[in-house]
Amino acid sequence: MFITRETDYAIRILRELNGHTRKTVQTICKNEQVPLQYGYKILKKLEKAALVQSFRGINGGYTLTRLARDITLFDVVRAIDEELVLSECLGHDFQCPMNSGKKYCGVHCELRRIQDVLLGALREKSLADIF
Repeated sequence: MFITRETDYAIRILRELNGHTRKTVQTICKNEQVPLQYGYKILKKLEKAALVQSFRGINGGYTLTRLARDITLFDVVRAIDEELVLSECLGHDFQCPMNSGKKYCGVHCELRRIQDVLLGALREKSLADIF
């Protein structure tokens, strides 16, 4: 599947962080109806991708590292899912038995075209565009 539930939750978490206020994981998850166990896991990935910053201590929480207009949907998807593929045959290491020599699989070629269109759309849309 292309857009996972985890990616959907990540977009919702970032939506909650839009603005300049620091929020706790509990507040974020409650407001966006994200299960807390997912919230912690997703926020770690978003922090690793430098999309959010965490603060420890009594006034701890999370904030965006950039303005929402400077974070694309592609950035979010890449932070959560390693590889963005519509089909297994588009995976980096997949060896399609239908592609041999100079013959290419028509299904693979069409799925690649569709995937390229989707990736382009994700790169064009910022978080600010969908809030």
